[in-house]
Order: sequence, then structure tokens, then C-alpha cells
Amino acid sequence: MEIRTLTRAEEDIMRILWTLKKGFVKDILAEMPEPKPAYNTVSTIIRILEKKEVVGYNAYGKTHEYYPLITEEEYKKFEMKNLMVNYFDNSLPNLVSFFVKENDLKTKDLDEIMKLINDHKTEQ
Repeated sequence: MEIRTLTRAEEDIMRILWTLKKGFVKDILAEMPEPKPAYNTVSTIIRILEKKEVVGYNAYGKTHEYYPLITEEEYKKFEMKNLMVNYFDNSLPNLVSFFVKENDLKTKDLDEIMKLINDHKTEQ
């Protein structure tokens, strides 16, 4: 299965499904912030997510209980890879350099990043 980029609305619904693990449209709608979209809007987005093969369902008569077919971690990895390839020439140093320069990182943040790097080095 090939993961495809999701729209913001699709991501919002996937985040809810990742949290709920499974749910009917009414359950998903109940978790959405105000102003809530129409029931039919959520239903339509879920059908799109089915076509993209990231959501599956169990049928109970005419009612469907939906569940994610990919994990949040799988989607994060997919999106990070896209970000790296499309904006940073597939270079982790370019990505890190961008975040260091653009986010005005504090010494504490940099120390934490260095600790993560050193811990990773030790594990290898």
C-alpha cells in the first residue's frame, strides 16, 4: 500500500481515528471542535480516506464502523520524508540548519538536541 498526502481535513479525521482506534461517523463528529462540520461532510471525507486506503470499516447493516489502516507513526515518517525530499534536498543537515536558524532555538533546546544525537550515537 502506498501512502498519499492527506488534506488538512483528512488529517484532522485521521488524528481522531488514531485516538479513538475505531468509531462511527457520529463518534468522530463528537470529537471535532466547534463549529462542527455537517455529518455528511465527515462521511464524505471518510469515504475519500477509504479510497486512499488509509481507513477501513466493519459494516453493521447500513452503518459502518471505521478504523485506521495506517498508524500515526507511519504517516509521520511518510510526511517527514516528503518534507526532506521536497524542501531540503533530502538532507538532514539542511533540515536541522533550517530549524535552528528559523526557530531562534534557545540553549536549552540545542542542548536537548545534542543529547538526543549523543544518545543515538551511543546506541549505534
